[in-house]
Amino acid sequence: MEQMHVEHPTARLLVELSMSQDNETGDGTTGVVVLAGSLLEQAQGLIDKGVHPLAIMDGYDKACDYAVKHLETILTKVDIMENNNEHLIKAAMTSLGSKVVSKYGRKLAEIAVNAILSVCDLERKDVNFEMIKVEGKVGGGLEDTMLVHGIVLDKEMSHPQMSKEISDAKICILTCPFEPPKPKTKYNVDIKSAEAYKKLYEHEQAYFKEMVKSVLDSGANFVICQWGFDDEANHLLMQNGLPSVRWVGGTDIEQIALATGGRIIPRFSEIKPEKLGRARIVKEISFGTENEKMVVIEDCQVNKAVTILVRGGSHMIVDEAKRCLHDALCVVRNMIRDSRIVFGGGAAEISSSLAVSALADTVIKINLILTLFRSRPLINMPSEPLPMPLIKPLLLSLKTQGSLESNTSLT
Repeated sequence: MEQMHVEHPTARLLVELSMSQDNETGDGTTGVVVLAGSLLEQAQGLIDKGVHPLAIMDGYDKACDYAVKHLETILTKVDIMENNNEHLIKAAMTSLGSKVVSKYGRKLAEIAVNAILSVCDLERKDVNFEMIKVEGKVGGGLEDTMLVHGIVLDKEMSHPQMSKEISDAKICILTCPFEPPKPKTKYNVDIKSAEAYKKLYEHEQAYFKEMVKSVLDSGANFVICQWGFDDEANHLLMQNGLPSVRWVGGTDIEQIALATGGRIIPRFSEIKPEKLGRARIVKEISFGTENEKMVVIEDCQVNKAVTILVRGGSHMIVDEAKRCLHDALCVVRNMIRDSRIVFGGGAAEISSSLAVSALADTVIKINLILTLFRSRPLINMPSEPLPMPLIKPLLLSLKTQGSLESNTSLT
């Protein structure tokens, strides 16, 4: 919907409503569009009868406030930690029940709950979503989706002969290229003899060795570089036993720095031991028959970052599963923030509709019909003719007042 270009003002309003629901709550985007559409359908009938839109809005506001107060009387507060977090799992399964991944709803719900509990602060009831990364990898099936207690990079070691596993990793996070600086102006280098070539080669070697030495002197045993480096630097890193990963994105760089407690280093001259990030283990893992590889940084020292690695048979399945997991994560986060629930299956909506309908019996004149119309979208039923005892006071009021505009101010 974010990529749709909608020109109709009402349709654009529904798109913005759905996006707002997704940003604020994370789930229920379809439900708010259905409810808003039903409200607009009821409002159209009132406008055709000559009711002013401001009067309709006032009636809707009063009915909404009453429905919210009624929900507070029928809610139930649950212990989210009871029975091994079963209430959180059921809430996530409810979110996933209407999605295409519902077949594996239990497994994905448990993954979402474990991911949230790994990074949340239960005392403050706060969840840092920046510490949860959802990564997709085509191959396998949805049942192969797993939770990694660390950060997963869709990269591999820059040299095939580098060590595939580093324990007690001290990570140097670089945003500068592992190569000699290039002048900003155009230049030509004329090499007319073997001695001149050898001198240039030795100069480059000395530059590369100085860069590698500055990294080794800091105590780092793993390098993450935002930019690339040529084969010469890659060979020297391998010879010095310094595993590295290149071409890491800026978002991943920031997340690694937050999780490991490291500082992003823009220049080699600023490399210091206190700027290194730390993790228990860094390793390269392989998937499937095509031997696709990823780098995993596990048990980061500062923040307990986690990654949900989504598997699927196609890009479409993986992308849809990632969206479904986002909804489940938001539901679990909301349960941690506020553990009050209402029962599903339409029970809360029907109860609110009955309460608002009962309120209509106590409202006179124009607000009577407005409040009653507000209760109908809650049960999503087509409009029915209003009972005559309800219409008669409205008709008498319109007749005595002479116009609808002079009567809308009465409540």
